[in-house]
Order: sequence, then structure tokens, then C-alpha cells
Amino acid sequence: MKLEKTIRSIPNYPKKGILFKDITSLLENKKAFNYTIKKMRTISTKVKFNKIAAIESRGFIFASVLSFLTEKPLILLRKKNKLPGKTISQKFKLEYGYDTIEIHKSSLKKNDKVLVIDDLIATGGTALAAAKLVKKTKAKVSGFIFLINLFDLPGNKKLISKGYKTFSLINFPGH
Repeated sequence: MKLEKTIRSIPNYPKKGILFKDITSLLENKKAFNYTIKKMRTISTKVKFNKIAAIESRGFIFASVLSFLTEKPLILLRKKNKLPGKTISQKFKLEYGYDTIEIHKSSLKKNDKVLVIDDLIATGGTALAAAKLVKKTKAKVSGFIFLINLFDLPGNKKLISKGYKTFSLINFPGH
């Protein structure tokens, strides 16, 4: 299946100069969504992990299904002030500003092996912040799975240069 054909591109969203990859068109296509989950499940067998971390918000969609299929706990990496318990925070730069993600202090333990899931890798700010959060808990990132890699943006290369395994189902140019 050509998943690329199920993704809509929205020019100048959320601001001028950005070509937004809208995954809702893939999610609304049951064959494409099921195929995506099956491919992510197959990829997940290539790394050793005991927990899955989902990056807010679209990462939640894929990670929750993978958590169910692999019978592994689901850890949420949320935007600032969205988690009710004691948290650890990581600020990071986006393509169009700054943001902060958080994790519950109690979510990960030393020596946990974490598979991180998100919909897209672009400049790498969010993914690197996720890796830093995992590291702050003394756990280890086993790998990343993304639906989309914007291959001409530096995010995936940054992760690889730091020794992380990355997997993507679709490669698009980011510009």
C-alpha cells in the first residue's frame, strides 16, 4: 500500500511557509490505518522495549494501539500542565516557537527500555526533548517510530547522530 497517497498536504499551515502533513485523511481510511498499525507492529519487533512512550497528541493514536497489541504499558509525554501528578519537564524549540513536554516522575524506572512513537519527525525538537525526558528518569530510549519522516529536515539525522534507532513508514520532503 502506498501510504503517501493517503496523506493530505496543507500549504501555509499553521503559518506561512509550512507544508503541513495532515494525517486525518490516513486515519479516516480504515485500510491505510490498519496497514500503518501492522507496519508499526512489525517494526517494533526490531527493538527491545518494555514500555511505549507516546508524544502528544497524534503519537497517542498509534502508540495506544501498539501498547494494546504488544501488551506493554503506555507512557504519555504531554504538553506542559496537562499531567496531574509530579512531573519532569523538558523545554524545546519547534519550527515555529518553543514548547515544553512533561512526563510523570513515576512513569519510568531506571533501566526501562522505551519505544517512542510520534506521527512525524521534522526538525527533531520534540523527539529530542522526549529522549531527554526519558534519560532524566534513568530509563533508555530503545528506538523511535514515526509515521512520517520529513527527510530534508534535520530531525531524523539528529536522532541518528545521537545513536538512536529511528524508523519511519513514509518519507516526504519538508519543503
